[in-house]
Amino acid sequence: MAQLHNNLLCQTLGCQWPIVLAGMGGVSRSELVAAVTAAGGFGFLGMVREPVALIEQEIADLRQRGVNNFGVNLIPAATEPRLLTAQVDACIRLGVPTVGLFWDIDRAVIERCKKAGIKVVYQIGSTAEAIAAAEAGADIIIAQGQEAGGHVRGTQHLHRLLSEVVEAVNVPVAAAGGMATGRDLICAMALGAQGMVMGTALMATRESFAHPFHKQALLDAAAGDTRLTTRFHVNWPPGAAVRVLKSALEAAARSEQDNPGYGIIGAEGDRPIHRFSTDSPLRNMSGQFAEMALYAGTGVGSISDIPTAAERLESCIEVAGQMLVSDADIVEMSSPACYADEMSGAYMGQADSAEVAEILAQLAPLLRNLFQCVLADNIGGQQDRPPFFERAGDYARWVLLLDRLAANAGVDRVKPAQDCERSDTDTGQLAHQVLDRLGRLVPRLPESQLRRDLSPLAGFIETMHPLRPI
Repeated sequence: MAQLHNNLLCQTLGCQWPIVLAGMGGVSRSELVAAVTAAGGFGFLGMVREPVALIEQEIADLRQRGVNNFGVNLIPAATEPRLLTAQVDACIRLGVPTVGLFWDIDRAVIERCKKAGIKVVYQIGSTAEAIAAAEAGADIIIAQGQEAGGHVRGTQHLHRLLSEVVEAVNVPVAAAGGMATGRDLICAMALGAQGMVMGTALMATRESFAHPFHKQALLDAAAGDTRLTTRFHVNWPPGAAVRVLKSALEAAARSEQDNPGYGIIGAEGDRPIHRFSTDSPLRNMSGQFAEMALYAGTGVGSISDIPTAAERLESCIEVAGQMLVSDADIVEMSSPACYADEMSGAYMGQADSAEVAEILAQLAPLLRNLFQCVLADNIGGQQDRPPFFERAGDYARWVLLLDRLAANAGVDRVKPAQDCERSDTDTGQLAHQVLDRLGRLVPRLPESQLRRDLSPLAGFIETMHPLRPI
């Protein structure tokens, strides 16, 4: 389980598990942030365009609950400049540990936060934005794939964007977009992420500030029931895409036929909610919830209950832990004392430690490339599929195992050598190459933990890709 809680993302944020609550505007309030924190995750208050008084109230409530390690999420591009300045002033004055930012890269806000000793987490939608945010001083980058619910900056599938961003920046990267399960966490880690951001899955919990109507809609939705659209745009910069349940898009369109334009369909206190606004249903709202922005990521099909936030996190960590190979089962090759007995048979034709390290250095990126190609093959050009299919976790656990074996052999993480789109030929070639490397190594290993670790991999590849080794 060390891979799940002893990494740089956890150290930077000061949390036990690499699971981050998205700073969903309106939804991520103090009750939900406190619950996620108590369960070992890290939470952002969703304070987009909120008045300073509410920010002060929510922070005070968190601290009354004993929570001192949290973040505040702001979106400069969607906030009136004077309000944004007041929000940042409040975060500095109140000693907020971490600020999360999104949309356009605002270097001035990053600079103000950093000068005040505040850690900055920036959610981006492209590699260019990731580089710009990191160069401006961001401590952590969130790579948001187009599978995300709510406002979507990303235009690429998560698996492709994530791999590019991990190689482009030198700060921890978390994956966002359709992330809902422990399997998703393991898959993201296999692509180089150090954690994941969950929005929809934590919206569908008892502590979230989402209206019960929205939570039930998430529970009723199936995989494929979301749509990426620009129709819900009121109160937001033009041309911004959002991902909602298709039922909300259909209901709003039907309502518009009878009452064209942006008529009032609800209220939050004295504030009216207009059709096609970016407001999602909250506990303190009233109105025609079916027509509002029912945000949901493509992982919504994995939601089968409305548990507590702690139960959601515990389930993710349990599943992820079961998929990882135990530390005790990994042979330590970097110590001569450990591999002397296993690797001292070179005179008998057995591979020595240098040869093992060389082949592992080739195998690790090859298998990651194969994983990328399989993901591309599975998703194709479809916009509304979850980021990772069910069997993706089987590939991911092997990728992580090879990474650890290579690291124990003294091999630095090697960049993937190939950028996969959708190509059955590439997939087949990569499978052959993996089998070829295994065929050269495994028969020359003595009976050892390393051999027991690697032997099943060939069977897995042959089962998933019915090919004969070269």
